[in-house]
Amino acid sequence: MIYIKSEQEIEKMKRANKLVMEILSTLKNMVIPGLNIEKLEKKALYLSEKGEGIPAFKGYNGYPSALCVSINEVIIHGIPELRILKEGDIVGIDFGILLDGFYGDAAITVPVGKVDNLGMKLIEVTEQALYEGIQRATSGNRIGDVSYAIQSFVEKHEFSVIREFTGHGIGKELHEDPLIPNYGKPGTGVVIEKGMTFALEPMVAAGGFEVDILSDGWTAVTKDRSLSAHFEHTIAIGEEGAEILSQFS
Repeated sequence: MIYIKSEQEIEKMKRANKLVMEILSTLKNMVIPGLNIEKLEKKALYLSEKGEGIPAFKGYNGYPSALCVSINEVIIHGIPELRILKEGDIVGIDFGILLDGFYGDAAITVPVGKVDNLGMKLIEVTEQALYEGIQRATSGNRIGDVSYAIQSFVEKHEFSVIREFTGHGIGKELHEDPLIPNYGKPGTGVVIEKGMTFALEPMVAAGGFEVDILSDGWTAVTKDRSLSAHFEHTIAIGEEGAEILSQFS
């Protein structure tokens, strides 16, 4: 079931997402070669408590951490245990908050020091693919229009969209209907309406789209171990298009 949000509920989601992005902004500025990624987790927990928010991922279906920190070939759900970032890595940081009954959720991918051309192109294409999808998330369009916009942009740049994981509705629950694949056919799927709220999140690989799950049961990596990047925004559908609730200040 898809829940249509009122203006008051969307305002609450804005506040949750504002806190998410304040925390992600701090974490982004911490990313340098030599950083132990456990420090990102500790900082996220500290800032969540300071902001009176509850980390959305910690304990969700048994996930052990507040953050997902996904390095290089890791697509999503990288657990931030002891690991040192190296020059040339790319690192995805995915974070969510529950605040006043509503969720915020966003993700960024950050270069670690000087990154090669392939890594930088992958980051740029993945981020722009997110905005291509957001542009199609308008009242009267369908979910397939959003999915196709993401897929076609990514494949135009000779990368692959990950198919095993999707974007999703969001609100009082972290994951609500509908599922929003990053691939699809235009003119298919649920009709988008004002008041719907989505977390769009293209996950893109430099190689193939096939996935392996590591022995921890969480960490998803590209099967061919090619680089992967991930960006996510929470959006609300308005009269004239989508409003990004998880904007950087």
